[in-house]
Amino acid sequence: MSNFSYHTAGESHGPGMIALIQGMPSGVTVDLDMINAELRRRQGGYGRGGRQRIETDSVDVLSGIRRGVTTGAPITLRVINKDSRLDDLERTPPVHRPRPGHADLAGSVKWLTTDCRDVLERASARETAARVAAGALTRCFLNELGIQIVGLVRAIGGVATDASIDETNITQILAARDASEVYCPDADASERMCNAIRQAKIDKDTVGGLVEAHVFNCPIGLGSTMDWREKLDARIAMAVISIQAFKAVEFGMGKDVAAMRGSDVHDPIEFDPAKRETPAIGFVRPRNNAGGIEGGMSNGAPLIVRGSMKPISTLLKGMPSVDLNTKQSEQSSYERSDVCAVSAASVVMEHVVGLEIAWALRQKFGGDSLGEVKDNMSSFLETARSLPLQPPGTTIA
Repeated sequence: MSNFSYHTAGESHGPGMIALIQGMPSGVTVDLDMINAELRRRQGGYGRGGRQRIETDSVDVLSGIRRGVTTGAPITLRVINKDSRLDDLERTPPVHRPRPGHADLAGSVKWLTTDCRDVLERASARETAARVAAGALTRCFLNELGIQIVGLVRAIGGVATDASIDETNITQILAARDASEVYCPDADASERMCNAIRQAKIDKDTVGGLVEAHVFNCPIGLGSTMDWREKLDARIAMAVISIQAFKAVEFGMGKDVAAMRGSDVHDPIEFDPAKRETPAIGFVRPRNNAGGIEGGMSNGAPLIVRGSMKPISTLLKGMPSVDLNTKQSEQSSYERSDVCAVSAASVVMEHVVGLEIAWALRQKFGGDSLGEVKDNMSSFLETARSLPLQPPGTTIA
């Protein structure tokens, strides 16, 4: 099956989260330790709330993997919730005062109730544990094809880093990121970000930030320009904006292109015979303002995706709101939450981007087994390196 898809289900305080991944080829060795490490990384980051001291996320495999290797069947993963309290009215009472910035008000009206509880539990970012589990599983597949994805924090609370990343310094960037409390590969910026989070906590407020994902060794030609629903950037953008509290997505130079001329924006095309054997088949760019995607397709350059996360909607001091029963003005309700979850969001974005890269690979190269996928990808790249297939001016039948 080459029709790759993924789905998640579960409640914030229900028994657990479920991820269903379809279309994964057989023969992929699954690294459960790596998946669990990514789940722990999603729970980390300076500024997280009390729930992270309750949950110790790990994944249970319910189907599709036998003796550590994918079988080709649909894969079902489960992440248990230790804090399962949805039916305990004393611990999870009705919520009648919606929080500005959250799903509370719109969801309550949509489902014709004055209790925001069901909406806020399903809208919780707890759901992203299942997406990280699915994305980390998919990374086992991407690793087999030589594709690497690196996520990091670019800014928090107005404090930013200009640290650069490319194929030559990935190892150093990862080491610096993993040594940071906020997953930023810049020690000085990390310290100032922590200070911004600490001050927000003192002020009973919250802060947001900017996260980034880089995809290296992605073959040229993934995605499509023939159907808008198969444009790689469109699919990645939808996956990223669907992460809770994300408000914007950018590729490469992003919104800054609006103020510049075309000659300063578009990336010149060059050919380097020394890089003919790479997934870019020799085509290189002196700059990467496009972020590795042109016309909805990967162009051989590294993919650069950026997401903007707003401050968490739950403030300890509350915000002006309305009681849905009385319609009287009151402060919004408080639900256990974080001061800052930007670090965790960088992990989530890294993995949803990976899921969409996996989708594009399966669309392009098909195959029921890992060996077949590798052969198909290799054959495509070899044929692409041989262009033109016929003398110029002739028609290829």
